[in-house]
Amino acid sequence: MEPKVEAYVTLVCTSVVLNLSILVYTYWKRHYYTNIAKLFMWYTLTSLIYCLGYAFSLTSTSLEQLRFWNIVQYLGLPFFPPLGLLFVMQYLGYKLERKRTIALLAFPLLTLIINVTNKYHHFYYRVYDIHSVLGVPFSEIERGTWFAVHNIYICCCMLAALLLLCSRWKETVSVYKPQLLALICGQLLPIVTAFLLFIGVTPDGIDPVPMVLWFSSALYLWSITSSRMLSIMPIAKDTIFNNMSDGVFVLNGSYQLIEDNQACKDMFSKLDQSMIGKPFDQVWYMLTGQSFPVELDTISDKLNTTIHQASFVYQLRISKLQQSNSNSGFLIIFTDITALHTLQQKLEHQAYYDELTQLFNRRAFFQQSEQSLMKAKDNLSSFTIILFDIDFFKQVNDTYGHQIGDQVLVHVAQICKAELREHMLLARYGGEEFVLALTGYTLVEGEKFANHLRFCIEQKPLVNNEQVVQVTSSFGVSETTGAMEETIYQLLRKADEALYAAKRAGRNQVQVFTEKATSTIT
Repeated sequence: MEPKVEAYVTLVCTSVVLNLSILVYTYWKRHYYTNIAKLFMWYTLTSLIYCLGYAFSLTSTSLEQLRFWNIVQYLGLPFFPPLGLLFVMQYLGYKLERKRTIALLAFPLLTLIINVTNKYHHFYYRVYDIHSVLGVPFSEIERGTWFAVHNIYICCCMLAALLLLCSRWKETVSVYKPQLLALICGQLLPIVTAFLLFIGVTPDGIDPVPMVLWFSSALYLWSITSSRMLSIMPIAKDTIFNNMSDGVFVLNGSYQLIEDNQACKDMFSKLDQSMIGKPFDQVWYMLTGQSFPVELDTISDKLNTTIHQASFVYQLRISKLQQSNSNSGFLIIFTDITALHTLQQKLEHQAYYDELTQLFNRRAFFQQSEQSLMKAKDNLSSFTIILFDIDFFKQVNDTYGHQIGDQVLVHVAQICKAELREHMLLARYGGEEFVLALTGYTLVEGEKFANHLRFCIEQKPLVNNEQVVQVTSSFGVSETTGAMEETIYQLLRKADEALYAAKRAGRNQVQVFTEKATSTIT
């Protein structure tokens, strides 16, 4: 074997050994890697077959051997450029659709079939023979139509992969740029060499691409072992990071802002690149004009809270980043829950407020009045209940219609609401009935306030489209006796008895519950 051929074989065998090392190492560590490792192994395998086939072709002694090893090469050569493109796309976070993958790999499969059957149509090689000057193992070929199509295709695949990698250079953080650079160089060298071969600049009779693939393989091996290319894909991570709906701030151990994502920029329009490296408290003040609501020094591990900022509500999650038992920074995540918070408030309002009058409903009244009664008992203070309803409300509905009836209810609610004082709770009890809980008011004071409300309602009729609806109300008042076992329900029963006494007495008046009055009613 000539020294020149030995040098070629050595270079190609170096590519074979490195590709084989990468394949074995990746397969051995496959459980520690992400799904991209499978695609990378196929990419490496096709490159290995290509280099191995060419290495054996350089030891050929006949045309038949040259042709056989040429076919072996094409079990890998047409496939590794599109597989390299698919690997780069997955690395960058692109979704690999099944149809797109099949389309990319269908073309090299067709190339393989055309090459294997070339003697029947000469569509790939018009001439394939031993070199007339150099002899074996060098070949002399005359390219067919599909040969040119195939070379354009694989160059486009490698160029597309290269451009995709280069397009992410600016937005890649500095710590991951060596990994990205290794991938760029690994794609650049074969495409430049293939282009030189295609235009006829390389030495005659040889394919220099397998001889330079050792350099690309060495770069890939370094990326896998040193920068964890298959276990942590920073470019894909960066794509996900910037497409999150949650805003993310990353702080270093000195509480300086070192990274943020696109969602943060959408949430805080003043955020820009100049704030990177500044203390986060200063950044937050620049963004909101306020101090950050959480003292980062007080966080031991994680914090989950809610903050209000302008017209927005955010769920704030802060995680302390630990490295070697020391604080290496914080991850601050903002989730916009404004819509959820608004919906929650609406549901809470519907649960506790009457839809028509916007007063507390029966449920809310019992919850709050029971707490007030307990406090009144603890403080030995007075507690009074006033129950009242609108006189002849059914006649109002029958005479004027239910729409006017609803307006009467709202009208009375607004009158009473305007007269409320401190420690008074007003609610719609049901139908045309209303109830008040008066904490700290005696029975006499409750009766006086009930008469005040009765007078206000009587003096302010509902006026609707020049139609005047006179409204009056009847009131029943009861007061706790101070007994510890006395409940809101018992007070309401007493107020209800007084209310019916007021109705029997002619309506539009106030009656106070007394044990004597009860015996009389009975």
